[in-house]
Amino acid sequence: MSLRVDAIVVLGCKILVSGRPAGAAARRAATAAQAFREGVAPRVVASGGRRWGAQIEARALAGALEGAGVPAEVIVQELWSMTTYENAIFCAALLSRLAARRVALVTCPWHMARALSNFRAAGIDVCALPTPSVPAMPSTRVVRWVHETASGWLDARAMRQRRGLRESAARLRALWGSEEA
Repeated sequence: MSLRVDAIVVLGCKILVSGRPAGAAARRAATAAQAFREGVAPRVVASGGRRWGAQIEARALAGALEGAGVPAEVIVQELWSMTTYENAIFCAALLSRLAARRVALVTCPWHMARALSNFRAAGIDVCALPTPSVPAMPSTRVVRWVHETASGWLDARAMRQRRGLRESAARLRALWGSEEA
């Protein structure tokens, strides 16, 4: 693989009660581990704070990554996000601290467009590293389409709110700065 980035970010999804990643999460962890072994990046971020029973996505992904040969010391866990939008926001902060400027994003092909949009909106220079496609029943494809459409709308709304908050904070800083002068 000729792709070279500063970090690989793998997004979480369903985790089994046993703590093992379910189908999609297992494919994501395997794709990220393979990319790491091929030298795509020196670091892997396991992202996802959602709990599946007692299991947290990022922790389960980190365990799967280690099991696939990724050293524990190069895995960073993002344990706070509950949505793809939050994955992007919290990863942006982590990646900044790691001085990672360009990242490869690992998720399922049906989720990739929205994930890339969120990460780019968070200011991350990101490229796609999709998992292998798995055939899905027509009903599953419809459910995914509805979910991605609704989630995309909610993500866009959150981004507008975030932009508004940033602008308000900038106005307050400017106001406070002028009062101090």
